[in-house]
Amino acid sequence: MSDLPATLVVLGASGDLTRRLLLPGIGSLLAQEPDRDVRVVGADRVEVEASTFDAVLREALAEGGAADEVIDRVAASSSYRCLDATDSAQLQELLALASGVEDDGGARDGGARDGDGARRVVLYFALPPAVTARVCEALQPLDLPAELHLAMEKPFGEDEAGARALNALVERLVPEDRVHRVDHFLGMSTVLDIIALRFANRMFQAVWSAEHIESIEIAYDEALALEGRAGYYDHAGALRDMIQSHLLQVMALVTMEPPSSITERDLRDAKAAVLRATRLWGGDARTASRRARYTAGVTDDRRVPSYVDEDGVDPSRETETLAQITVEVATSRWAGVPITLRSGKALGTTHKHVVITFADVRHLPSGLTGTDPKDRLVIGLNPDTMELRITTNAADDSLALTQSVLRADMRHATLRPYGEVLAGILDGNGMLTVRGDAAEECWRLCDEVLAAWADGEVPLEDYPAGSDVPESWGPALPPGDDAA
Repeated sequence: MSDLPATLVVLGASGDLTRRLLLPGIGSLLAQEPDRDVRVVGADRVEVEASTFDAVLREALAEGGAADEVIDRVAASSSYRCLDATDSAQLQELLALASGVEDDGGARDGGARDGDGARRVVLYFALPPAVTARVCEALQPLDLPAELHLAMEKPFGEDEAGARALNALVERLVPEDRVHRVDHFLGMSTVLDIIALRFANRMFQAVWSAEHIESIEIAYDEALALEGRAGYYDHAGALRDMIQSHLLQVMALVTMEPPSSITERDLRDAKAAVLRATRLWGGDARTASRRARYTAGVTDDRRVPSYVDEDGVDPSRETETLAQITVEVATSRWAGVPITLRSGKALGTTHKHVVITFADVRHLPSGLTGTDPKDRLVIGLNPDTMELRITTNAADDSLALTQSVLRADMRHATLRPYGEVLAGILDGNGMLTVRGDAAEECWRLCDEVLAAWADGEVPLEDYPAGSDVPESWGPALPPGDDAA
């Protein structure tokens, strides 16, 4: 934990993200570190009474597990401001408030507090990319706090060009090591456990390459449907919402080269390098991607309307609720291994996992009967589990082949994913956030797919709510394989 006290300034504080994820995440952090000096300043264009914000803050911190006396302390130093964050003068006043120094001109004096030492100010953008860019423009002429950090919610930009332009904007405000592009998947305990699994176990480290691994699947299939989120989701869709950010970040951890140390620079370098080497399978979005949206059906014992009939949906957008892309990491370690990333809503079977499928043995001794099943390592993302599915002898025939499952529950996280990520940000450590070049690379891949979809080169399929992923979306095949 950093000795430097911090103020978390949330732009867009009246939104769902703040109440549902950010503030409970802070609560879980304070439950583990009750002495941490942090205060919250909410800001938005919406008028919110001080008593209302106080009640929301207290409730959310308690939900995260913070003790009553800690909640009282944080609430006493926190506040809410109604303002236009794209107005430079109002932003200057907000930053002065956040760092504890206000004067008649609203100017800052480098981050000092009155007799109190420096205070880190984290400006958290819980805003759409276009608004985030306008706020960054408004920040350009200001006298910024010496310890200002920028934390930005996904999506970072709306395409590769937008991400590059936004990177150029923030580069003129603060150094890259003070920019935190938030992807809360990097704070999930199981995602972090991938690092230990890969690099601290000789058994897995020795076989983690194309020589021994046949394919990789990273999926996040949900039973949940739209759930009233049309305002965001109908403009995003499954590819932008999940694959462009979360699943590509998980893939980077699964496939990156071993870093020399688990530090901010080395970990981010390793992830960025593998993302630069990633390309669509076969170099063609028409064959490397699939998209679909749900029709009416039943999921989780409740009737779900067709996506196009959900409140707030514009059918002409052709927004996908199920997306899949297959990529290849073009390096000596991974060339030839199809890596499939998939996410969807309103599905009958929930899959939230990383599946490593191992190649068959080179020679199977004669005398063994039956088909040799594929050996797999299945890492559950939610709940946090690990299964090693290996070929063994059948119980009723010692020469017959079957599969046994070795299952383990992973460690129980003491912090919520947002708590884990926010801990690093408040300490000024960006290890669990996304670097600018990595954000651009993720968009590069998805832009190719989105362009093909926009041109109608990949059909928009249908699936009934409550059904499984279409069988035709099965595992990708190596180029030249004639199998059906």
